[in-house]
Amino acid sequence: MPLFFRKRKPSEEARKRLEYQMCLAKEAGADDILDISKCELSEIPFGAFATCKVLQKKVLIVHTNHLTSLLPKSCSLLSLATIKVLDLHDNQLTALPDDLGQLTALQVLNVERNQLMQLPRSTGNLTQLQTLNVKDNKLKELPDTLGELRSLRTLNISGNEIQRLPQMLAHVRTLEMLSLDASAMVYPPREVCGAGTAAILQFLCKESGLEYYPPSQYLLPVLEQDGTENSRDSPDGPTDRFSREELEWQNRFSDYEKRKEQKMLEKLEFERRLELGQREHAQLLQQSSSQKDEILQTVKEEQSRLEQGLSEHQRHLDAERQRLQEQLKQTEQNISSRIQKLLQENQRQKKSSEILKSLENERIRMEQLMSITQEETENLRRREVASAMQQMLTESCKNRLIQMAYESQRQNLVQQACSSMAEMDERFQQILSWQQMDQNKAISQILQESAMQKAAFEALQVKKDLMHRQIRSQIKLIETELLQLTQLELKRKSLDTETLQEMISEQRWALSSLLQQLLKEKQQREEELREILTELEAKSETRQENYWLIQYQRLLNQKPSSLKLQEEGMERQLVALLEELSAEHYLPIFAHHRLSLDLLSQMSPGDLAKVGVSEAGLQHEILRRVQELLDAARIQPELKPPTGEVLTPTAPQEPPESVRPSAPPAELEVQASECVVCLEREVSLGPSPPACPACGHPPQILQGLPHTPALPPQAQMIFLNCGHVCCCQQCCQPLRTCPLCRQDIVQRLRIYHSS
Repeated sequence: MPLFFRKRKPSEEARKRLEYQMCLAKEAGADDILDISKCELSEIPFGAFATCKVLQKKVLIVHTNHLTSLLPKSCSLLSLATIKVLDLHDNQLTALPDDLGQLTALQVLNVERNQLMQLPRSTGNLTQLQTLNVKDNKLKELPDTLGELRSLRTLNISGNEIQRLPQMLAHVRTLEMLSLDASAMVYPPREVCGAGTAAILQFLCKESGLEYYPPSQYLLPVLEQDGTENSRDSPDGPTDRFSREELEWQNRFSDYEKRKEQKMLEKLEFERRLELGQREHAQLLQQSSSQKDEILQTVKEEQSRLEQGLSEHQRHLDAERQRLQEQLKQTEQNISSRIQKLLQENQRQKKSSEILKSLENERIRMEQLMSITQEETENLRRREVASAMQQMLTESCKNRLIQMAYESQRQNLVQQACSSMAEMDERFQQILSWQQMDQNKAISQILQESAMQKAAFEALQVKKDLMHRQIRSQIKLIETELLQLTQLELKRKSLDTETLQEMISEQRWALSSLLQQLLKEKQQREEELREILTELEAKSETRQENYWLIQYQRLLNQKPSSLKLQEEGMERQLVALLEELSAEHYLPIFAHHRLSLDLLSQMSPGDLAKVGVSEAGLQHEILRRVQELLDAARIQPELKPPTGEVLTPTAPQEPPESVRPSAPPAELEVQASECVVCLEREVSLGPSPPACPACGHPPQILQGLPHTPALPPQAQMIFLNCGHVCCCQQCCQPLRTCPLCRQDIVQRLRIYHSS
């Protein structure tokens, strides 16, 4: 296909011009002209046909485009039935539609400078056509049906390959001007064609056997058809009418060009203002993003400082542990050296046996010398032996008595331990039976009371809602950050670091505003869930039995079966780890990607972000805890789950003895904060209220259900709008301004954190 036949994509300026012209044509009070010229169109849009049909446009100007066909798909020429002027010059048309004769109201047709090869035969049906311009095309002949154009006044066929005129053209009595290339003509001859329009028509009439009459005699009915009444009475009416009509069209075109220029200026001004507004909006977005990046960067820097301090503390503890190990090793060496000395002493005692023998010989010699007192010596020796034997028997009896007492005491202790363990087992079994009875009683009560079933469904709906869970986790993170910022601010206040104090204040204000927004979103989400619950209650017209139990079961089973099977196939330790980190909403993602502990140990925080874990702190915490689990499994291989183990519900088992690593934990415990009013140190992160075992919510949500009461948690208060966490619950009640920044307290927020 030639290059000029290919469709071109219009430029932005051409597209804006097309939109502007279409809007201008649809305005109230617009004239009968639709001008979509110079819009780089490859086909006339469907909206132009609809506009001409609905608004009954009379002039359609489509020149200077890239049209290859007049009629696109799914469009009909009947939409242009009211068109009187059709301007298509300077396009790439190769043919006109065969049903062009349907434009019965057409008076002017301009297809100059196109690629037309022939004219359709239905052109003869254009009975009101007065001007036909086919200049500079590729026509080789004209159809005979042109002789049926009873109103044709101007015909321009120059710039083509036409050599012969049809004889039927002699029947066009109204033709006033015929433009052609006389040098290329064969029929009529060149000299006839060069003599003018009248000579050509006389020649054709003579060839056809017709009598020639000048066109002025046939123009009166044509002009009367246009609605002109004054032309009948004046002898030169047709000429004056034609000149007035031309002048009127020129005036209308000039007015149209002026209005078009004015609209173009207005459009340019509007585009300039729009572009200016877009630039300002982009600048504001850029400033907002830069401020957000700065806040995140400062938070990251502070977190890196805390991690650096934690690593230093870890190194200090490691050094202390190393020192203790060295001392222990030194003590063991001392003990081994003492044992070695004892062995050596024993060896020396064995070597002294010879000395003892010599002493025995000396004793015999002395006895021989002292034979006079032998009897006395023997008597004295017997008494000494008897006393030694008596002492030896006494000591052995004492040892036997001590051993018997120890054995009896040991037996008593064993019996007491066995009896106490039996009593503990009995008590434990009794407690389990009581708990089972309470649970059965609660289940039966839930099955009987519809209000409790509805409350349980509402609680499970709030717990299962992903958006509510994400908002809660974000609120917890912001509360923790505000607490750390307040403690850091108190420390830096004591050091008089004003520059860093201003930076902390900016971060605190930003976090407090974000916390207020999240609280509003949380309240709004809870309202939406209540509305959904109200709609469900309104739709249950039949009030069938166990309605809320059925809805509860549907909510439990709302996950796809494939996803449930994948979650059941996850490792128990990985599921427990995610539940401990309050990241249960990532269980479907981990199950979908089939992540395991071994696979997670080879991943980085960036890999977790690609999977879908967006929180940076949670990424590092998951990887750290996974590494700890794998290290513990290497120390005790029985803790590692076997390959292919499926997470199935089993009876409760005794938890294995937890591995206590010698190194201190890597996570830095949160320091206890001090109330700036009463100066009492209380736990900054108190235990959360006891949760319902069925839905995980506080027990006041399900009134009447049995639950285990817990001690009231120690909680701190957040002051809004400043964001300080500096007072306990008792001291904050009479305060009207923040004790640290003296700002008015708009709202008090009590924080709870799981211990």
